[in-house]
Formats: sequence, structure tokens, C-alpha cells
Amino acid sequence: MKAIELKNGVYWVGVIDWAVRDFHGYVTPRGTTYNNYLIMDDEVTLLDTVKYDFADITIKNIRSVVEPSKIKHVVINHIENDHVTSIDKIMALTPDATIYITEKGRKGLDRFFDISKWNIKIVKTGDTLKIGKRTLLFIETPMLHWPDSMMTYIKEEKILISQDAFGQHIASAVRFDDEFATCESMSELEDAIIDYYANILMPFGQIIKTKTAEIQKMGLEMDMIAPDHGIIWRSNPQKVLQMYMDMAGGKANLSVSIIYDTMWRSTEQMTSPIMQGIKDEGVECKVIRLRATPMSMAIKEFWKSRGVLIGTPTLNNVMYPTIAEFLTHLRGLRPKNRIAAAFGSYGWGGGAVKEAYEEIKKMGLETVEPGLQILYRPSLEDETKCYEFGMEFAKKVKEYHQKF
Repeated sequence: MKAIELKNGVYWVGVIDWAVRDFHGYVTPRGTTYNNYLIMDDEVTLLDTVKYDFADITIKNIRSVVEPSKIKHVVINHIENDHVTSIDKIMALTPDATIYITEKGRKGLDRFFDISKWNIKIVKTGDTLKIGKRTLLFIETPMLHWPDSMMTYIKEEKILISQDAFGQHIASAVRFDDEFATCESMSELEDAIIDYYANILMPFGQIIKTKTAEIQKMGLEMDMIAPDHGIIWRSNPQKVLQMYMDMAGGKANLSVSIIYDTMWRSTEQMTSPIMQGIKDEGVECKVIRLRATPMSMAIKEFWKSRGVLIGTPTLNNVMYPTIAEFLTHLRGLRPKNRIAAAFGSYGWGGGAVKEAYEEIKKMGLETVEPGLQILYRPSLEDETKCYEFGMEFAKKVKEYHQKF
């Protein structure tokens, strides 16, 4: 790739990571990008850096516009490794530049680098930096999704550099939403937004609502939202803002995700009549087996559905290990506004369904009890029980969905 002009001397100088498939445990089948931005003005300014592995590429892209030695300001919106670990290479080329960062960002940066040799200026919400014709406005966004996080607004161009918010893990030869909708599809982009939100930003829904309202009160006009991952929003930036507000408000489909695993297929055989009961009650349903599905994809499907059924066999009187892992992962994401129940098979002793409910209750989710347990492989009579269990759960999901 080469530098791409967003508008009026503002350039994308980032990199595309076509090959990454594991992003700290989050599966990225589409790859990703590490976006950073260069502003050509009286005082040349770089916004963010990239992952260390790609430092030479971003430097080459910067050089296609200007010599790095001419950079006067470097803004660090977020110190996670995929955005800041090439800062030392950048600063080696422009040692007199000033770094602009939050106080918590500075403290974190000090844990990775010897920052004593760099000029660092701490900024907070409302601080501005005049770089010539343009003014940068800094907006702290702590816990979106790290304590150090902030955004930078380019006033005259009406561009919000939004760091990890509004991003997606997509590697593409195109940079903008309208281009992606033409060469791929808008539905794929929307799905990537949901995937990203569910796996990274789900715990911060209330903060997202508060910060979005704060930005709206500031009266910032936005012609473009440029995140640090994925596609840049220029044709309809309000679309992704609305998607975030909807997701932060707990929006979900009237559907059920059955997320299960199985040992000798007895629990798996329960899923078909349960699914049929759900569908016959007029609710859509998707069935996901964990050992055949990456964890992050199961999390996304959970997030999209108003209801979730957890299916687990009993192993040594407790949940099956993959189900325990999934529920632990899910609890860390602090989901809200979902209704859940559990089912499963057992042999000489039960326990898994009870333990699944205990984990679900720790999350504070609405539950439908009791769950359904079947001894060994389901009989024809058991299959009828499964069907009825699915129908009854679907009725509860429809009632619960009406609250939102």
C-alpha cells in the first residue's frame, strides 16, 4: 500500500495485516489493519503508530508524503501494543518531535520504553493543539477500551480519529465504507462491527453511551470517522454511531443461540428437537458447537440473539470444559439484556446444568428455570420433552424481548 489522502492533506499511512488470524485470542478470519494518520500543515503531525512488525511499512508510507524528520508532533491515542510498539522507530527519525498523550498513557508508555529522552506533553479533554490551518481537539475516553484511551478531532476537516472505537478487524485493499460496500457488501461490514463490539467493547456499553452523548453535546460535526482498525467511515459516519448506540443500549434480534458441546453426542441430539420447538414458536434459532467454532464467533452469535441456551454434558460432576471456558469468557464481557437457560445429558451423575445456571446468574442475566437434563441418550419421549423445552423457552424470549 501507499499513503492515501482522506481529504485536504490528511493521509492514511497505516498498514494491512492480511495474515493475522489470532488477535489476543479473538479469531480474525478477515485479517486486520493498523491505521495511523499524517496531517500536512505548518507543523506536520502524526496520529498514532502501528504494530512493531510493520514499522518499516508505515515509515515508507510516511516518506511517500514527507520525510519523517519533518514531523513536529506525534499524538498517541492508545498505548496497546498493536498501536504504539513502533513509536521508538518513529522517534529515532524525528527526535525533537513532541508526543501528546494522556497521563495514564504516559505512565503506561514508560513501562515499555525509556521515555526520558522524549518531549512529552500530557493532554486532557478539551485541550487543543494548533498546527497551522488546523486545530486538534483531544477527548479522553478512558476504558474505551483501555484506561489511557483518547480520541482526536481535526476541527477544520471534521474528522474524528477514534482509535479502537468504531473499528473492525478487516483487511481490505480499500479504505472507505462506500468502497467496501461496492466491492464487498455493507452487510459484511456491519457484521464485522458487531463482531468487534461483542468481543472487545461489550463490557463498556454504559461508557459508550455516556461518551457518545458527551461528544454530541460538544457539537462536533463529523464528515468522517477514522478508527485505528479496519474501514474508515466517510459516506455515512452517523451509521456507525447509531449502531454503537443501539448495541450499547442492548439491542438484539428476536432469536435464540444454542451454544453447546457434546461428549458422546447425547447432548448434541437434544439440540435438534429444541431448535424445532423454538422455530415452531416463531423465533429464529442458530446452533453453535463450541469445539467446531472459534470462541469469538460464538460470542458474536450470543450477542446478536436475545436468548441463549447453554448445552453441556456432565463430566466428573461438572460442566464440560469447553462450556466452562465459554461461560468464563462471557462473564468477563459482562453481558446485559439477555435471557438464558441450560440443558444437557448425564450418565451416572448430573451437575453440569446446575453449574451452568450458577455461572449464568453470576452475570446477572435473566434465567428460565428449571433447565432440562436427560439420562444418557435421548429417547423418543425425551425428544418430545426437548421440543417442548424449546417452545417454552421461545415464549419466554418473546416476552422478554418486548421490554426493549
